[in-house]
Amino acid sequence: MADYLIYHNPNCGTSRNALALLRERSIEPQIVEYLKTPPDEATLLALAQRMGQPLWHLLREKEPLCAELGLAPGACSEAELARTMVRHPVLINRPIVSGPLGVRLCRPFELAQEILPPA
Repeated sequence: MADYLIYHNPNCGTSRNALALLRERSIEPQIVEYLKTPPDEATLLALAQRMGQPLWHLLREKEPLCAELGLAPGACSEAELARTMVRHPVLINRPIVSGPLGVRLCRPFELAQEILPPA
């Protein structure tokens, strides 16, 4: 199993750039196309916890469905938000990179450098 994992959307330029950055550093991550295979609720909550952020930090607020569902910080519990994000993975912001040195939402993609070993 790879030391690094990326929740990836191949149609997203930022996600492609984050993957390219990992590969430039000779890291071949496990790639999870989260729109096809979304993480479960526990995984989403664990990712946010490892980031030291609330789950709301991983919500793709610009997604129109977010407004349609009335999702805003405080509108529901993190457990409810996790269930909603699993049902509608388009609500998960990307790319998320996880590795031995931590987890980052890599927007911009250069934030991945914070959890990569020194070059």
